[in-house]
Amino acid sequence: MVQLPSWLPAPEQVAIPLAVLLSLVLVRRLDGPSGRWGQRLRSRFLLGVPWGTLVSIAGVLAVYLFVQQGWNHWRNPVTLPFSSWSYLYPTGWLLAPFSHTGPGHLVGNLTTTLAVAPLAEYFFGHFPSKRGENPFFSRTSNPWIRAFVIFPAGVALVGLATSVFAWGPIIGFSGVAFAFVGFALVRYPLMTVVAVSAQGAIRTAYRAMRDPVIQGSASRSFGDPWWFGIAVQGHALGLLLGILLGVAVLYRRRERVGALRLWTGTVVLGMSMTLWALWWYRGESTYVLYRGLGVVFVVALAALTTVAATADRRPLFGDVSRQQVGLLALLLPLAVMVGVAVPVNLTTVGDASVPGDGPAVEVRGYNVTYAENVPNQKVSAIDVSLFGETTDVTTSGVVVVNEDREIWTQAVSKGRLAFGGRAGVRVGGVGWSEVVNVQRRGWSVVDGGTTYQVWLRGPDDDEWTHAFASEPAIAGPKLSNRSVAIVPNQGTFVVHVTQNNSTVADAPMPAVGGNVTLDGIRFERRGPKLFAAYDGTRVRVASRETYN
Repeated sequence: MVQLPSWLPAPEQVAIPLAVLLSLVLVRRLDGPSGRWGQRLRSRFLLGVPWGTLVSIAGVLAVYLFVQQGWNHWRNPVTLPFSSWSYLYPTGWLLAPFSHTGPGHLVGNLTTTLAVAPLAEYFFGHFPSKRGENPFFSRTSNPWIRAFVIFPAGVALVGLATSVFAWGPIIGFSGVAFAFVGFALVRYPLMTVVAVSAQGAIRTAYRAMRDPVIQGSASRSFGDPWWFGIAVQGHALGLLLGILLGVAVLYRRRERVGALRLWTGTVVLGMSMTLWALWWYRGESTYVLYRGLGVVFVVALAALTTVAATADRRPLFGDVSRQQVGLLALLLPLAVMVGVAVPVNLTTVGDASVPGDGPAVEVRGYNVTYAENVPNQKVSAIDVSLFGETTDVTTSGVVVVNEDREIWTQAVSKGRLAFGGRAGVRVGGVGWSEVVNVQRRGWSVVDGGTTYQVWLRGPDDDEWTHAFASEPAIAGPKLSNRSVAIVPNQGTFVVHVTQNNSTVADAPMPAVGGNVTLDGIRFERRGPKLFAAYDGTRVRVASRETYN
């Protein structure tokens, strides 16, 4: 069999674009007179190309590759300094809407943008909408400026708005992607539904080009609920901003859209884009999803959008027109969001101490530690209790604090570290990054839970720093009315034999193949398992914690 050079594309990578191209040629031949598609695109786009969309995508990709260092760390970019933590940290809220947590997040937002933004840009247009106008008469009507300056500038401003007026820290271009959806929706509701559906096709084609053949097998995995972490407030804000801008353009051009089509399109998009996923924290690593309330929210939003976009200039009462009432219907929820966002984003971590009792690893202003059941100082910055929920939230895991950047966050949860055993926390800023490594080791006793310890190591450290030790774990089986406990002790594990809640003997955990006798009980270490033998009875009492 002939071995092709590694730099040559796989046959499937050649076949995919070729199949798409041939299909488009065939469809164009079947669709009617030659050149109709091109004429329609050139009537709205400069040279028939959505330049503003391409410039926006290139800008977001550049932030990921060069600012977040995705070029060198594609799967693990720098994210902590590029979230919108506070108004007092400009780097965060300036770069958050154009930064991403990883390649999946980036590809998802860019494929949505590639599918929907051209439709929004088509509605905006590079050429004047009125016949007989000279497009080069002014700067605002010049197609080159509209394509390469005004549209990308509008995208940047909407991005900053989603960062400044969102509730709490956000990161990602999804708010702007939702704004594209909202802007296109008010003029082309059904086409927007089709465009959003096409996003899945674009993402599948991209993944097929990147990895034409993949192999998988069943395995255990750790994951929070799929809806945890969705920035619904940022998505809703972006959608409302897009709808408001689209309605303003409709009013200015005196264009109309069918009410039933618009309402239907808004409901379908809100449901398919999970705008209904309203969630909150509920205990340690537990969250609650208000799905029913979310559906009501989507339907109500569809009604508001329809009222605003289909209103005309006829008076409703007195000197108040239907259009003014429609605009007010959109501005009110935006005003509520802004009213909540401002005090939330004005909060600071101030002189917040590093949580927990253990030491922290310091890296250029960042303090990384491990703690359990400590108040989340960013979520609970404003104490609010409403409808049975509260902002008084506790957290457990690897915590990162940086007072200068207003950062307080759980970087790795307790559950995720327990699943993997190791983690790397990338901290940094513009032009630099470092990784703090974290590892957990523990013992699980029979019928008695797990005891474990956590260590940290900074980029310049030669040795691991002991950061946390859990409570001891007591095995369920008893030998001659005596219990066996595994106790963490300054980086080591000690075997205790207890009776009547008092320790009668103890010794360090035996090495693999070794043994130790405590109060007549012989403990033997066989690989990752610890056995206890007494008076002819031999039972397993503990095993090393395993990780994936």
